[in-house]
Amino acid sequence: MKTSTTSPIFEESDVLAEELKAAIAVPLYDDTQRIRTSGIACSLSLEHWESARILLRFGMLPSAVGVHRSQFEALLRSIWLLYAASDSQLCRLNATLSIETEQAAKNMRQTSEMMQDLEKKAPPQAYDALSRFKENSWKALNSYVHAGVHPIRRHEDGYPTQLVHDVLRNANGLAIVSCMQAVVLSGRPTMQRSVLDLAAKHPLCMPPLL
Repeated sequence: MKTSTTSPIFEESDVLAEELKAAIAVPLYDDTQRIRTSGIACSLSLEHWESARILLRFGMLPSAVGVHRSQFEALLRSIWLLYAASDSQLCRLNATLSIETEQAAKNMRQTSEMMQDLEKKAPPQAYDALSRFKENSWKALNSYVHAGVHPIRRHEDGYPTQLVHDVLRNANGLAIVSCMQAVVLSGRPTMQRSVLDLAAKHPLCMPPLL
């Protein structure tokens, strides 16, 4: 199924993306390993967001959902790196790439473990946003990534426009959380209000709850 490239929700998402990009165009607070590595993961999440939007625009829902899951995992990693990762874990992610360092990085905390860490160490608002998304979306995301019942049935029967739009809204909602993380990493947490105000300007392309 192909979705229309002129659909208002996609146009609205593009406007939101440009406004958010301008709003978070600020440097990192410092160049410490923790801030810098968290910033890289946050930037990666926003890149996945852009890719998911492109795929959804052309109706490639299963591929978009796979990237959407990566968007969430990169954001989760960014927040975990900032608030919960140990110095040794940070060093493992920053080591020069080799077979040995790749193997060491395989032992990093996984999704459920990072969520457990953040429940104890992250600001409640950040943890709540991640927890709400995971609770509502994780099973379906896994189904799409692993060619489960969701993509098998949808790929044969076609992708409802409403489903495509809902995934887009969820991706946009995660992007808002990423942008809030980005301004925290800049040392300007009060700018989070500006990010939320931008989201409020574009209800058409946002989920009911961030």
